[in-house]
Amino acid sequence: MSDVSYTLADLCDLAGVTPRTVRYYVAEGLLRSPGTSGPGARYGEGHLARLRLIRRLQREHLPLAEIRRRLAALDDDEAIALAGGPAGPPPDSALDYVRGVLARRGVAASGRSAVPPPAAAVALPAPAIERRLLVDSSGPQWWSADGSLTPPPERSQWERIVISPDVELHVRRPLTRSQNRAVARLLDEARRLLEEEQP
Repeated sequence: MSDVSYTLADLCDLAGVTPRTVRYYVAEGLLRSPGTSGPGARYGEGHLARLRLIRRLQREHLPLAEIRRRLAALDDDEAIALAGGPAGPPPDSALDYVRGVLARRGVAASGRSAVPPPAAAVALPAPAIERRLLVDSSGPQWWSADGSLTPPPERSQWERIVISPDVELHVRRPLTRSQNRAVARLLDEARRLLEEEQP
């Protein structure tokens, strides 16, 4: 390993990152501290190699925790050798990335045997058990817990309904008839209650 040292500005120029990014990576344990702080701080080839590896691994959509784990196992000479080597092929698509993540977690990419092979099921935040978004060559569809496929929900739009000068109700439309009736009853009752509170 050479004894080349860089200022923070030089390191950032060579690695294509900002000084704030370098400081963040040091704080998060992805880069070791340069030893001194302030304008006299000097960074070595190992820092530059690790920054280049971080950028490469981020392009492969790896989270920082995984990048930190991988870099922790490398000494500076190994990092320099890896940073100088060719980058691995990037994933073909976001779908390939999702498949890889699901495979690492031990989840089948399809979730059901009836799903065609090029599909990936992504769990929704809520309610994840009841529905899953299915993306395949035919476009997005909802996979329900009962095993049925339905087209994605219609586009929705939020409506702001002023009940009084300081009170609003926000409703996402479209609603079903029964939901519209319930909202109308809710508005009537809310207005009545607010009028009662007026002196």
